[in-house]
Amino acid sequence: MVAAIRRSASGTRVRAPSTAGMQERGKRERIKISGTRSRRPPRQTRLHRPLLGFRFGDSSVVPPPLRCRRRLLSSQLRCENLVMALKFYRYQAELLVKDYLLAGPYISYTSVLGGIFLCKMAYDFTQFISSFYFKGYSSLTKIQRIDWNNRGMSSIHAIFVTIMSIYLVFCSDLFSDNSISLPITFRSSCLSTFGLGVSVGYFLADLAMIVWSYPSLGGMEYVLHHTLSVIAVAYTMLSGEGQFYTYLVLISEITTPGINLRWFLDNAGMKRSKAYLVNGAMVFLSWLVARILLFIYLFYHIFLHYGQVRQMHSFGYLLIFVVPSALAIMNMIWFGKILKGLRKALNKGK
Repeated sequence: MVAAIRRSASGTRVRAPSTAGMQERGKRERIKISGTRSRRPPRQTRLHRPLLGFRFGDSSVVPPPLRCRRRLLSSQLRCENLVMALKFYRYQAELLVKDYLLAGPYISYTSVLGGIFLCKMAYDFTQFISSFYFKGYSSLTKIQRIDWNNRGMSSIHAIFVTIMSIYLVFCSDLFSDNSISLPITFRSSCLSTFGLGVSVGYFLADLAMIVWSYPSLGGMEYVLHHTLSVIAVAYTMLSGEGQFYTYLVLISEITTPGINLRWFLDNAGMKRSKAYLVNGAMVFLSWLVARILLFIYLFYHIFLHYGQVRQMHSFGYLLIFVVPSALAIMNMIWFGKILKGLRKALNKGK
């Protein structure tokens, strides 16, 4: 195609470009411009977006949309409300325990009910564990299974009351001789009253089971032992008198787990094992310390503090002498039986 000839203002001849050349030139310029144009940053997904908006010093971060921020704020408010609600319920529970369950007028009754409830839980727990982990449990008779579960319950109570008694008698300052605020026969606290209430609940539950299954779970000596224990511990709990001597007597429950273990080993067919012999020796030593020597110390302590004992109510004064004396006689009788059984086991071992 021939280009048109035009004349410029100066008179020189200028060749006008063709239309095809102009189109190619414009296309090259557009390509050049598009190549130098800054590309748009890739769109950020929801996972890469910041949750809290702009970051300081970083202008490339795009803030989250309004809906996302509203969701975040609502979730934070729900978490804060949940925490506040938990704190409120915890505070209400502490007030309930402090003002009602462990308050002076109610602690005796709530602790007794709590002791009965804990005995039921211990009985069911022993039954549940024994049915899964002891093969011979299913082959026992109904009375033997009741006795098995009852001994598990009494072992748990014995551990609890032994720890409580040792702490209050030997570790705490409640019954310390350095304290001269009150005579030792009139000292008590919410903790000591609570422990006695749990023991009353246990003795009531165990006595009911003994009477219901009489004489499968124990003879008349067990009925007498539990009856005296209920009367003495309940009076001490309600009146607050003689709690020191009551806890001294309750330390003797330390022998109960060993006696129950001896019965478990016997029913499991392990009467000739070394564990049975070692357990018999441990029962002998613990009985000698907790039910013989400790009772001697109890009567000696009563003799030293007889002036304070005389200040007690007449019924409490009677219990101080009658109940430990009766229990000491029964302990001596049972101690003789333990000696005979230990001798037989040693002779068989030889």
